[in-house]
Amino acid sequence: MVWMFVISILLFWLPILGGLIAGFVGGRKAGSVGSAILAVFLPGIIFFVAIFLLAASLIGIPLLGLAAGMGGLWLSVLHVGPLLVGAIVGGATA
Repeated sequence: MVWMFVISILLFWLPILGGLIAGFVGGRKAGSVGSAILAVFLPGIIFFVAIFLLAASLIGIPLLGLAAGMGGLWLSVLHVGPLLVGAIVGGATA
């Protein structure tokens, strides 16, 4: 999980390819497809919580902050998709 999280942070500038690479490396380190799939969702949850808390705390109007924070949910879902595909491929090749 740590590998996926760190590599996805370092490769944020590659929109889809960065997630695939991070997922592949994390899937190889996990060793199996099941462990790789479990390891994918923790970075996604951490990413969502961080964006939600930062967006909600930076906007003075609570309801608007909630709406901005929920945008982080969609960013997290878009981030987890390529990460999941890469993790499945990486876990299958390990």
